[in-house]
Amino acid sequence: MPYRHTQFGWVILAVIALADVLSSVIVIAAGMAWVALLILGGTAAVFLLLGWLTSEVDATHLRMRFGVGIIRRNWALTRLRRADVVRNPWWIGWGVRFMPGRTVFNVSGFSAVEFETDAGKVYRIG
Repeated sequence: MPYRHTQFGWVILAVIALADVLSSVIVIAAGMAWVALLILGGTAAVFLLLGWLTSEVDATHLRMRFGVGIIRRNWALTRLRRADVVRNPWWIGWGVRFMPGRTVFNVSGFSAVEFETDAGKVYRIG
């Protein structure tokens, strides 16, 4: 039976909503309501692309996708050397992080699974 977990970015949603409200009030007060619509559309698009992270493992693959799935990756399980449960430090932040020696994908919390591929690349999901 496949494993599936979705991590929802509540903090990201709250920050986007607060920024939308504040910026909309400012630009509407300045008489530029159309700018408020652009801001709302842009932040909604960002949330749809990066607002949650779904990880799945089945008999053959590990898959992950952000939001509606435009940003996605998958790895054949036969290509993985190792996997460990790890904890990300707070300073790594959320989102996609290309760091020396590893790539991190997460949207909330600090727990993750780190794995290494047979090509020597290291990833963290979660």
